[in-house]
Amino acid sequence: MDGKERRRKTDVQMLDGNQAGAIGAKLSRVQVIAAYPITPQTPVTEKLSEFVEKGELNAEYIAVEGEHSALAVCASASMVGARTFTASSAHGLAYMHEMLHWTAGARLPVVLACVNRAIGAPWNVLNDQQDSISQRDTGWIQIYARNNQEILDSIIQAYKIAEMVYVPVMVCYDGYVLSHTEMPVDVPSQGSVDKFLPPYKPHTILDPSSPRNYNLVTLANPRANTQGILCHGYMELRFLLQEALQNSRETIVSVGQEFGEMFGRGYDNTYWDFRLDDADIVIVAMGSLAMEAMVASKQLREKGHKVGVLGLRVFRPFPKSDLVRALRKSRVVVVFDKDISYGSEGAVCSEIKAALYGIDTTAMIRNYIVGLGGRDVKARDLVDAVEKAVMLLGQGALNVEYPEWICQI
Repeated sequence: MDGKERRRKTDVQMLDGNQAGAIGAKLSRVQVIAAYPITPQTPVTEKLSEFVEKGELNAEYIAVEGEHSALAVCASASMVGARTFTASSAHGLAYMHEMLHWTAGARLPVVLACVNRAIGAPWNVLNDQQDSISQRDTGWIQIYARNNQEILDSIIQAYKIAEMVYVPVMVCYDGYVLSHTEMPVDVPSQGSVDKFLPPYKPHTILDPSSPRNYNLVTLANPRANTQGILCHGYMELRFLLQEALQNSRETIVSVGQEFGEMFGRGYDNTYWDFRLDDADIVIVAMGSLAMEAMVASKQLREKGHKVGVLGLRVFRPFPKSDLVRALRKSRVVVVFDKDISYGSEGAVCSEIKAALYGIDTTAMIRNYIVGLGGRDVKARDLVDAVEKAVMLLGQGALNVEYPEWICQI
């Protein structure tokens, strides 16, 4: 595609993150939308309701009484063959918890936009990543966007990924930092998205002429059905979900490569990087925080430190082999988490430690908890934390038992 054709097929607009998410769902030709309003997610589905009302999107918008019902509607609609979308944040996502498990267990390719927000108590409507991290074990693929362009692009890719591996996908982006901040977004044409994303071909069909039941009580061991066919037990079904997530990394990357070939924005890895080639100190973060880390990296290089940035894009499945290749030559890995696994450490740090365990590396890992409840994280804070980590390296005190918090206490 030459430059002239690409300009004709796309349209650069100033969009906030929620608008980008809504347009991504619209371009994906979603057929059923169900959601309940919660700050800062509400504008995503408000915009989609406008598209439906104006006739710009041929879909059913279903108003429900809560988030549990919203995902129940999407799961039910997906089971009968519709492409579905929902969105939530914080306590709304927590209220969906049962249905998050159910949707993944039923292998339904639902896409959910999680507009990351802090969890109470106490009440807080500002950003951190505790809400989606708390749902990491529900069986969903999790993709984290660093800017508004990635929000739109990731939602379109999410449908293709989900419908290839039959695992739901959660596209996560930072509340207010991205959801309410306008940025230039290159919006592809509907025709080009249609070429990239074919109509949904469901693997579950409810047909009165061929009646069947789904998700019946399943015992521990395999047993024969009424036709005498031996069917999976509960544990086999859990294994198959795990296997699908383990193997989805290749699908995520191949879909990202295909997207890049069509739209000029490649997503051919599970992370993005900045100046990693010669770096012996690596900052790791997810979402918009990793963009701030780029500024810190430049400042640290001016001070003589060879610092690079690894922005983790895919958190589930956790891309162990990719990160081992990226980090195995590092002297210091500094992980900034906008979440906390209480009694342990940040979730990203725990995963990286597990990935690097037992391989030929001497990398020392330091974890900082930052930005909870919308606490501002400046590049200067990241610079100071990295310099402190480097200073402690010579003292052998880097792999401490618990993380350090960047706050006033």
